[in-house]
Amino acid sequence: MGISIISNLFSAIQNAERARKNECITSSSSHLTQSILHILQLEGYIGEFEFIDDGRGGKFKIQLLGRINRCGSTTPRFPIKIKDILNLAKQHLPARDVGIVIVSTPKGLKNHNECIQENIGGVLIGYVY
Repeated sequence: MGISIISNLFSAIQNAERARKNECITSSSSHLTQSILHILQLEGYIGEFEFIDDGRGGKFKIQLLGRINRCGSTTPRFPIKIKDILNLAKQHLPARDVGIVIVSTPKGLKNHNECIQENIGGVLIGYVY
C-alpha cells in the first residue's frame, strides 16, 4: 500500500476495469474512500460496494459495471474557487458532460455539477470518466 489512499483506490478500480473483472477489493478503507465510492455509485460508475472487516482496518468490495474508462486522483490539492471549477473540469475530462470531477467542499464531497449549482468551492480530489 502506498502513501495516498485515494490514488490506491482509483488505481485498483482502473486496473480491475482494464482486466474486465466484475469486482474489485481495495484495502484502502476510510470515510473519505466510502464517500468517494458513494458518489461513484450515485453517478452509475460502480454497482454496490460493501465494507469487509478483516480485523486490520478493513477492505471494500466493489462491484464493477464496466463504465469507467479512466479515473485518477489529483495532486497537489489546492483550494479552488467556484469560477475555476469548470476550467479544471475541462483540463481533466475529455469532453463536456462526460465524466465527473470530485470536489471536497465544506458540505462534504460533491461532484463538480453540484458545486456549481450550490455555488461553493473546495479542493479537487479526483476525476472519473
